[in-house]
Amino acid sequence: MRTERNLTRRLDRVFARLDREPERPAHIDVPRMSRHRVVLFSATLAFYLAIVWAVVTTSWLVRLDWQVMFFRPYQQWPRIHAFLDYYVVLGQRGPTAVMVAAWLGWRSWRQHTVRPLLTLATSLLLLNITVGAAKIGMGRLGPHYATVIGSNEMGLGGDIFPSGHTANAVVTWGILAYLASTPRARRWLSALSAVTSLGVGLTTVYLGTHWLSDVLLGWAAGLLILLALPWFEPLIARTELALFDLRDRWRSRRGLPAPEPAAVPVTPVVLASRGIAAEPPAPAREPVSSTRASRGPAHLAPGPHTARSERTPVTPVGSRRPPHADRLPRGASQPARPLTGG
Repeated sequence: MRTERNLTRRLDRVFARLDREPERPAHIDVPRMSRHRVVLFSATLAFYLAIVWAVVTTSWLVRLDWQVMFFRPYQQWPRIHAFLDYYVVLGQRGPTAVMVAAWLGWRSWRQHTVRPLLTLATSLLLLNITVGAAKIGMGRLGPHYATVIGSNEMGLGGDIFPSGHTANAVVTWGILAYLASTPRARRWLSALSAVTSLGVGLTTVYLGTHWLSDVLLGWAAGLLILLALPWFEPLIARTELALFDLRDRWRSRRGLPAPEPAAVPVTPVVLASRGIAAEPPAPAREPVSSTRASRGPAHLAPGPHTARSERTPVTPVGSRRPPHADRLPRGASQPARPLTGG
C-alpha cells in the first residue's frame, strides 16, 4: 500500500508539472557574470590559445595526434564501432538542436516566456560564428586527408580544427544546465552534459574523423560560449520584451483581447468595528420529524453553540410522553423539599 501511494504521489507531481502556470514564475534565476565565472572564462581562453599555439608550432601535441591516428582505435575495438556510429549523432547540430529546441519550447510555453528559446538561438549563433571562423581561418585537414606524416596539416583548406561535433555537444547539452531552475537540477545536468560531450569527442577520435587536439579545442570552444552567455542576457531580455510588444500590437490590430494572467481568488474578510461588538449568529435548530428513520444529516451552522442545559426542551410531535413541568434541566440544582413529620 505504501509503495502504491508513493508511486501515485510521484505520478501526480509529474502530471502537475505538465500544467501551464497561470503567469510567469518570479523565481526564474538569470545567471550573472560573477567573478568566479570571469576567472573560468579567462582560464578557458588561455587553454584555447595554448592548444592553437601547440598545433601551429608542431609541438608534442601534433606528434601525439599522429600516434593516436596510427594506433587506429576503430581496429583495436571493433565491437563498439556500430554503437558509436549512433552515439556520435549526439554531437550533430541538426538532430540535437531539434530535440533541445522541443524541450525548451515546451518550457517557454509553460512559463509564459521565450527566454529559453532565445538563449538557445544565441548560443547556436555564437557557435556558428566562432567555431566556423576558426575552422575556415586555420584550414586544417583531418586524419583521413593528411598528406605529410608528422605535419600539423594547417592552412590546407580543411575545416576540422576545432571539432564541431564536440563544441556542439558542449553547447547544446550544456544549455540545459545553464537554464536549469534549481541548483540540484543544474548540478545533475552539468554532469550529464559533461559526460555526453566527453564521449562525443572521444568517439570522433575513435572513428578517425578528428585529431585529439581538435577535440581538446572543441571542448574549450563550447565552454567559452557557455561561460560568455551572461554577457548576452540583457540583449536577450530586450529581445523578449520586443517580441511581447509585437505580439500585443498584432493582437490589438486583429481585435483580439490581450492575454491576462489568471486571477487568484481572494476570500473576503468581514471586519467588525472596535466600538460595537459583533453579535454571533443565532444557532440554527435541527429539524425534528415524527420518526427516526426519516431524519437526515444535521448540518450545524458555524458559530458558538448553546449548552444542552440552556436549550428549551422540545416535545416531539406525536409523542405519547406528557411533558413534565416539575423536571428541571440537567445541571440545575434541585430545590429543597419541606420536611413533614411522620
